[in-house]
Order: sequence, then C-alpha cells, then structure tokens
Amino acid sequence: MTSQTIFTFLALLGLFSLASTALIAIGAVVLAITGGPPWLAQLRTDVGRVALPLAVLVAATATLGSLWFSEFMGYPPCVLCWGQRIFMYSLAVVLTVGALRNDMGVRAYGIALAVPGAAIGLYHSWLQANPRVTSFCTVDAPCAERFVWEFGFVSIPLMAMSGFMFIIALLLIATPATADGPSGDGKSPRSSDQEVPA
Repeated sequence: MTSQTIFTFLALLGLFSLASTALIAIGAVVLAITGGPPWLAQLRTDVGRVALPLAVLVAATATLGSLWFSEFMGYPPCVLCWGQRIFMYSLAVVLTVGALRNDMGVRAYGIALAVPGAAIGLYHSWLQANPRVTSFCTVDAPCAERFVWEFGFVSIPLMAMSGFMFIIALLLIATPATADGPSGDGKSPRSSDQEVPA
C-alpha cells in the first residue's frame, strides 16, 4: 500500500465523518421538530447504543493517523498540531475507559475535550487554505504547510477537525449499550444522572 493510498483513505474517512455528523444533526432536528417517522426514531436509538464505542474508534483512528504522519512519514507536528493531539489523545484514553465501564457520564468530559480540539482544527484548516495569513509558523514545524491536500481541500487538520466533530455528534446521541441495568430500570449500571442532553 502506497502513501498516496493511505492519504486518500484517511481523507475519505474525514469526509465520511463530516457527512455522518451532518446526517446526525439533520436527524436530530427532524426528530425534535416533527417527531420524525418511526424508522428514524429507531435508527437514532440503535446508533445511540453504539455511539460511545464508535467515538472510541474515531479517536483511536485519529490518534494512530497522527502518529503515522509524524513517525512514519516524517511530517513535523506544528504548535497547532500539538494542540489537536493533546485533545485527541486524551479523548482516546478517556472515551475508552468510559466505554469499557459503559459510563454515560464520560460524554460530558469527551465533549469538553472535543470542542476545543475542533476549534483548533477549524482554525488550522483555515490557515492551510489561506497560508499567507499566518505569522507564527516556525521553519522547522510550519503550521501552514500542506503535507496532505487531497481532493483540493482535505488537509491533515481538516481530517482532525472532522474527527472531533463526529465524536461530538456521537457523544450527544450516545445512550447506554444495554437496555436494562441490574434493576431493570432501563439505566446502565454506570450511567450518570447528569447526562448531556441529546
């Protein structure tokens, strides 16, 4: 497998994440306004039950992807890259623990980490789309240099931003993986009373 193939694959994953985020948002709006058709409500329930493990998968993939870019491709991470890494690597650990414990309380922590990560990714993507506007890039680790520029607009920070946004969407709709807790009350053993509203 060539490097270009991996670039294209990761770019497609980023675009898939953005499309999935948009679909989740549209579905949530339809359900909130009209109640939606029964199949949409059932789909939301089904996706909600696997949303936390999916968020772990997204964070783990983004983490491994960033390590591949720097360690195998030799692309030096810039200051903004490190900011995104701090939040994504933390997400990978925190969400994994939450998923293993089926703890819905982890959603609040995950969103608190994903929102600033997405904001940095958005700003970094804008810098790479407009490289002349940046003034704090270093020669050794330039934050505006396009190491990847798939389809004429998909950069490494855009991939990271799409991962953060998809994680936020998944955490907002996440529900306990099991329908019934030990008491049969429909709550997970580790679900928090202070859950993030869907």
